[in-house]
Amino acid sequence: MQNIEFSTLKELFELTTERFANNLSFGFVSGQSYSYRTLKEEADKIGKMLVESGAKPGDKIAIMAQNMPNWPVAYFAIICNGMVVVPLLPDFSQFEVENILEHSESNMLFVSKSLSYKIGERVKERLELVVELDSWKKLHLKGGLSVGAKAVPKEEDLATIIYTSGTTGGSKGVMLTHSNLVSHLYSAMKLRPGFEWDIWLSLLPLSHTFENSLGMLLPMASGSSVYYIEKPPTPTVLLAALKEVRPTTLLSVPLIIEKIFRGSVLPKFKKSKVVASIYSTTLGRKLLHRVAGKELMKTFGGRVRFFGIGGAKLDGEVEQFLYEAKFPYAIGYGLTESSPLLAGATPKFVKWQSSGTAVDGVELRIDNPNPITGEGEIVARGPNITAGYYKNPEATKEAFTKDGWFRTKDLGLFDKKGRLYIKGRLTNMILGPGGENIYPEEIEMVINGHSMVAESVVTESKGKLVAKVHFNPEKLKALKEATTEAIASYYDETKEKLVKSYEDKRGDLIHFYDEKREEMTSLFNNKVEQLKLEVQEYVNKRVNKFSRIAVVIEHREQFEKTATQKIKRYKYTD
Repeated sequence: MQNIEFSTLKELFELTTERFANNLSFGFVSGQSYSYRTLKEEADKIGKMLVESGAKPGDKIAIMAQNMPNWPVAYFAIICNGMVVVPLLPDFSQFEVENILEHSESNMLFVSKSLSYKIGERVKERLELVVELDSWKKLHLKGGLSVGAKAVPKEEDLATIIYTSGTTGGSKGVMLTHSNLVSHLYSAMKLRPGFEWDIWLSLLPLSHTFENSLGMLLPMASGSSVYYIEKPPTPTVLLAALKEVRPTTLLSVPLIIEKIFRGSVLPKFKKSKVVASIYSTTLGRKLLHRVAGKELMKTFGGRVRFFGIGGAKLDGEVEQFLYEAKFPYAIGYGLTESSPLLAGATPKFVKWQSSGTAVDGVELRIDNPNPITGEGEIVARGPNITAGYYKNPEATKEAFTKDGWFRTKDLGLFDKKGRLYIKGRLTNMILGPGGENIYPEEIEMVINGHSMVAESVVTESKGKLVAKVHFNPEKLKALKEATTEAIASYYDETKEKLVKSYEDKRGDLIHFYDEKREEMTSLFNNKVEQLKLEVQEYVNKRVNKFSRIAVVIEHREQFEKTATQKIKRYKYTD
């Protein structure tokens, strides 16, 4: 990678669009795309449209859309003219969208056609300009506006305000300056250099800092190409995209690779008694993981050199598979407030369950460590750290220690080599009866290791640990079918007799149907109750005594999640 020097995102944009002019910058898989040259031409054109519509330096301009090539065009059209980008997550509700637009004081909006239904007439009337991102069509332009102005952004200027959906409730607007994002890019480039021949496949929303900084700005710094999936990324669509793009680089959240492992890889190791027996030994497991790793590499297109995982803690069993499979994964740790990277590793230096060491330019320390375990709150300091939350001085003050370090509210510890290990969220930690620190995330990893479990949330109720479990729908369906078959033959035989004996007694026949339906329902419910006890026993055999769960509750719907697929825990805490 050729070294480039820049101090603002505008300088980055100008340098890369000139140096890598002929490279593909952003595009759909088998669809619309921009070279770096045409990216600049389009961004200049849209920037001019903003100014002519009244936009001025410092104005807040929102983007709400699924990933598409026009997303970075709008982003740089705003950023490079001295305005501030306000990305909105596509899954924000209409109520959230309205609140954020009002709180951020956004006066213009780019919205994709598929999400325009969230913008009501009342909101449109408050905005000066609304543009359909797919086509650049003006959906609304307030009359009587004078021509705006543009400015060359400086390092200290605000670049973006990012509203996180968060797992703890109300969103806050994280302010990131050009300097924050640029310093972060330099740290990321030093950790993992990119090349102009790198091909990225985007899987996460651009409106989240993880994908925005590391999946859009970082590849741009090396002149790499980024592809977006136009359709919803179902397994079939994703497999087709991987086959066509054959990416060298992907960013993912744990849930994606965990689903692949538990849904496609692990079942093959348990399909027969012979294979299961081999897999139960250390040597056999490593051998089968290596074979499966080669197949996984083929599935991903055959040339992945970096599979970055972040956003939440990766399940230990899944990481063991990736490590023994020699799949080029790496784990990073960060937050929106840190642009986002604080710590990370590269595939050659991964350590099981570690998030790596602090990235260049960032200092990390553990506050109020437990004298026995060394665990405490992770706090950070560096040029990538936000100055605070937009129009929220109280939250800003609470986010920093008295000596100016940012409080992550994550609990962790360091090993002797400075590698960071995340234990859980400070706000999620449960204090045991003997003063023990109980991390629900660690118990949930054990629960999710059960073959029938899709996902779970552990909470505390009346001094006891409760596991809310969403069972695997497909496996639950199979269990129901097996239960039905258990009485099917008796049901059919008896039904025929009744039809012959009670031709004129339809009421008796209907009663029989109802009776059998109730019997099947009762039998299935009993099976589910047995399954809950089985999960409870499975977990309690694998955790320490103060982390044992007292009861398992079935949660029939999927848990609501954030953009990085973390469960919104506050919604499921009693």
